[in-house]
Amino acid sequence: MPLIMLCGLPGSGKSRRAEELRAALSSKEKGGGERQVFVVAEAEAAAAGSGGRAALRAEAERLLSRRDVVIIDAGNELKSFRYELYCLSKHVGTPHCLVLCPGGAPCSDRPPLELPDSRNRWDWPLFTAPEDLTKLLPMPEIHAALFERLPPPANKSTRSQPLQAAGFLHQLDRLTQDLVAALMAAQRNGIQPGQFIPLAVDGLGQESRGLLLRRPVGLPELSRLRRQFLSYAKMHPGEGEETLPQLGSMFLQYLSSNL
Repeated sequence: MPLIMLCGLPGSGKSRRAEELRAALSSKEKGGGERQVFVVAEAEAAAAGSGGRAALRAEAERLLSRRDVVIIDAGNELKSFRYELYCLSKHVGTPHCLVLCPGGAPCSDRPPLELPDSRNRWDWPLFTAPEDLTKLLPMPEIHAALFERLPPPANKSTRSQPLQAAGFLHQLDRLTQDLVAALMAAQRNGIQPGQFIPLAVDGLGQESRGLLLRRPVGLPELSRLRRQFLSYAKMHPGEGEETLPQLGSMFLQYLSSNL
């Protein structure tokens, strides 16, 4: 369920607004399920000795799901951190909103407040709380933004990737290891620069017959290139196991262009 980011200076009433949101959004869902609302409070993290934006982000990431609501009760002054939290909600596939709490005063040990701008996708939908804490938040509008709006579409860097299913990454890791081992074995057996190394490795496509060795290459360099390629493959998924031979060929092309 959704992520709510509170934003504002110290003394602007963020914790009070967090409790108001918790009370308003804690309810039974259709079908009898109970919706939980979690408040991730910066003050509590600091008291526990685990303060800082990294701790807030980690706790939000742990709690975020498609079912429950997570409220970040923190200054969230930096737009870069608000963007990080937006990416978390996008990764989970759930809407988010930002509630700006006006008032308060700057503090010397806090970063300056970078005011939200609703033109930024991570700052929208943006709601401004009444500065008078006795006045209520616009809950109907907040509720609609959280529960009646589709989440932002995940992109390649945040979507759960098909490559990660059914042990496919393990198979690709094994294939690239086997290719590296075959290249090292060929050099130990006397292959010289300028010669073509024929490769017969299980899982490699028939169109990939080998690699032209332009210069001697050691295991550390091949291992580094292999890791880079695997990182690339995770970010550019195929459609399933039928892509394994194609990715094996791409790995050889990647080696050829970097050696």
